[in-house]
Amino acid sequence: MEVQIRETDDFIKLGQALKKAGLVGSGVEAKEVIQNGEVEVNGEVDTRRGRKLYDGDRVSFNGEELVIVK
Repeated sequence: MEVQIRETDDFIKLGQALKKAGLVGSGVEAKEVIQNGEVEVNGEVDTRRGRKLYDGDRVSFNGEELVIVK
């Protein structure tokens, strides 16, 4: 399943995007799954919670895919 996250700012941080999409329940949970290497950004594992996501970036986690749309 693909979820689009509409963002009016230039970027959204990875942890915030997971929370906004409802894939995690809290910032602490986002931090844990990101640091455990469970999240991919544009096909590559990224362990930085503060990774900036821009228009067109794709995030995969737990069988879900998010697309950042400006």
